[in-house]
Amino acid sequence: MENQPNTTHPGVILLSELNRRGMKQKELAIRTGLSEKYISSIINGNKDLSSSFARKLDIALGSPAGTWAKKQTDYDEYTAYEAEKNGISDEEKEIFKKLKDVVEYFINTRIMKNHCGENEKILQLRKVLCVHNLTVIPQITYNASYRAQISSSTNTDPYILFAWQRMCELLADRVSVHSRFDTQKLSDSIPSIKHEMFNTNMGNMIDKLTDLFAECGIAFCVVKHFRGAPVQGFIKQTDSGKVILCITNRGKKADRFWFSLFHEIGHLINGDLNIRFVDFESVKTENEAKADCFARDTLIDPTLYKALLKSGKYYSREDIKAFSARIDVPHWIVVGRLHNDDWLDWSYLPNEAPSFDFTKEESPTN
Repeated sequence: MENQPNTTHPGVILLSELNRRGMKQKELAIRTGLSEKYISSIINGNKDLSSSFARKLDIALGSPAGTWAKKQTDYDEYTAYEAEKNGISDEEKEIFKKLKDVVEYFINTRIMKNHCGENEKILQLRKVLCVHNLTVIPQITYNASYRAQISSSTNTDPYILFAWQRMCELLADRVSVHSRFDTQKLSDSIPSIKHEMFNTNMGNMIDKLTDLFAECGIAFCVVKHFRGAPVQGFIKQTDSGKVILCITNRGKKADRFWFSLFHEIGHLINGDLNIRFVDFESVKTENEAKADCFARDTLIDPTLYKALLKSGKYYSREDIKAFSARIDVPHWIVVGRLHNDDWLDWSYLPNEAPSFDFTKEESPTN
């Protein structure tokens, strides 16, 4: 259990201590080498304890070193906290309301505490997001790259997007990664990563992927999607040398999940970690085009895919399954590619890819 904050001025505590000992203020003045008037001003709360007087009190009262300095520090922190809590602006409260779903997720994952007032939660959220005030968030240029799906009907909220990125960092902190990021290891691990596409146990699949990526110096997480943060994936290199790789559950279809995952792997292998960018699906940058190409060609060999199209044997489910078996990928990966490339109408075999539901919210370990 956390210690309760010192909400009482040290002077009040000092008077109680003198009464307990039966010591007069005059005697304390003599023991500390200060005037009775000075002692009285402390006791009456008109002055705070200076570091020099706090040390003298430790000696005069036989207290462990630092005892009285800590009482003043604790009181200062409490009064500062109360001033911050009571000084929250209406603008910041409106921003907090926008972040309602994010705050609820932080509470469910024990990143934030519940059962307190709105103002206390705002102070908690400031600490979680590492800002002194929520209003400054749009001014911050985030040092990371992420893949987002933006259209004219898409709502992107800078506050939710910022909080989502911070969430990625917090969830990645609980992933044990004992080495720096290694591009070659990641490249060598691709066959093992692809093999997990056949894993029908979603929880086990995520665990296996987490272990595979950890061996490459990557902290991998699947992160909850929030309206206002239309993100598919997120990568960032930390000061320790490990890489954060997060995929959102946006869309929930397995083919989209795997394409987004290999898209981010493509960025890592292509050396895009040092480039700060937002990877919008509606804006085709060179980096994105290369990552898209990597994902497509990794999932389905381009030469074999061209041969499939030339043969015309992709109109039946049986033919698609036979081709998928030859190239060792789930048939819904091929169906998704044929849909995306307009070789098959979206109304044909629309529900082949399984749906992923990453709604389980686990608490980060301390």
